[in-house]
Order: sequence, then C-alpha cells, then structure tokens
Amino acid sequence: MDETTPPQHLNPLQRFGRDVKQVRLARKLTQKNLGKAAGYSEAYVSRVEAGKMLPRPSEKFAKGCDTAFGTGELFTGLLRRIDEGDHPSWFVPYLNLERKASRILDFSANLVMGILQTEEYARAIFQAYFSREEAEVIEGKVAARLRRREVFERDDPPSLWAILQEACLRTVVGGAEVMAGQLEYLLTAAASPHVKLQIMPFSAGAPAASTKPFTVLRFTDSPTVLYTETRVGGRMHDSAQTVDAALDDYDLLRAHALSPDRSVALIKTLLKEYRE
Repeated sequence: MDETTPPQHLNPLQRFGRDVKQVRLARKLTQKNLGKAAGYSEAYVSRVEAGKMLPRPSEKFAKGCDTAFGTGELFTGLLRRIDEGDHPSWFVPYLNLERKASRILDFSANLVMGILQTEEYARAIFQAYFSREEAEVIEGKVAARLRRREVFERDDPPSLWAILQEACLRTVVGGAEVMAGQLEYLLTAAASPHVKLQIMPFSAGAPAASTKPFTVLRFTDSPTVLYTETRVGGRMHDSAQTVDAALDDYDLLRAHALSPDRSVALIKTLLKEYRE
C-alpha cells in the first residue's frame, strides 16, 4: 500500500491495515512485538498493515490487537463491519446468527448453499448477479462468502446438515471446470465429521419440488430460528409454530433424499461427467 494513497481511495482491508499500523506506532510497538502479542508472525502483521491479508485478517488477530493496544473491541468491530459491508444489509442478521449456531439445517433448491461454495463457484454467481459491478466489489463479495467457513474453525464448530436438490449439481455455474471443482469440494465437506450431506434426486418428485429453500439455525442457549429468502431479501422467523412446521418439512425432505452414502456416489458420478 502506497503511503501517499488518499484515505478515500483505500479499500476496507487497506484501511484496516492503516489503522493497525497507526495505533501500533502510537503505542511504540514493532511489528514483531504486535505479532507476538496477537499470536502471529511479524510477516503476518506486515501483510495486514499492507492490506494484503486475503480474504481478510482473522478475528483472533483483531482481538489480539485490541488486547495489545488496550482498545476494547475497536479492531474486532472494524473487522466485523468489513464482513457486513460485503453482504447486503438484510443478510447481516442471518450472518450474525449463523456464527453462533450449534446446528445448521439447510435445504437448497437450485444453487449450492453459500457456506459450501468454492471460490470459483461463488465468483461465477456474483459475476452473473452483479454484472455491472467493478471487479473489486465482486472480489469483496467472494471473500466475504468464503469467510463464512470460519465457523468450522471454532473450538465447538456447528454441525451442518445440508440437503441439496439434484438441480444444484446439474445447474452449470461457471462452466464444467468450475462445477467439477465445486463437486470435489462437496465430497471433501461430506467427509467432515461436522457435515451431513444428502442429495434430493429428481425422482423424489413432490417433496422437493413443492418446497422452497430454507435454513434452520439451532442454538445451545437460544430459541431455534428459521431463515427464508426471496428476490427482495431475507427474513428471520422465530415463532414456535413456524419453526416447527419448517422442521416437519425438513424431516420429510430427509426421508425422501438419498442416504449420505448414495448421495456421495451420485456426486462422484456427476463429477466424472463434468471432467469428461
């Protein structure tokens, strides 16, 4: 990052890095000192300050900065706002709850759910949906989507149960090569002890065809929440009646979907087709 770059021309990561550097210098700390205090290398701090730590500095680093600088939750909050800035405002409430969930139950009808998307798959979607946006905006959205995976790096990661309509696997997003990469990632995810993956085949008929995409978030110390989405935004539902109905629907979907083993077999078959 050029020291002469006007602040208004800096992207969010560059502004974050500039602020870290300014406070570090004010506290008379070297990059090595800060890295040691935050649990990272001097090189890591250097990349953060240069605005080159992609997709973005970790939350642990931000917390380390706040501890080392005595700034409360200043840098933690700045990092959170970077995340929120790359998501539509109506999605932020869901995102905040997703980070805290102990269980995530998702049914996707046409596209692979965001938390399971590869970088190339996500980029192809955003390029199609935001075709008039600058490349930097697209890359910010892609990075924000990939950061959602960080919930699985927690000490107590959530369990994810994902049911994908077969259309998610057959809708060609970004071309055959991108789809092959996406299906490979699904196979990797399915092997994780924290993920259960089922495919709803076209042959299942009505159960999937009559159900819109939805996500249920469960928590250890809070009521279960249902999230639904339309073309104009997302909505959170917390009434017991609505949530119970969604859970009944999810049980029906699970019963009609392929077993996890048969789902993996189908993904492997389609992966071979995309590779060919």
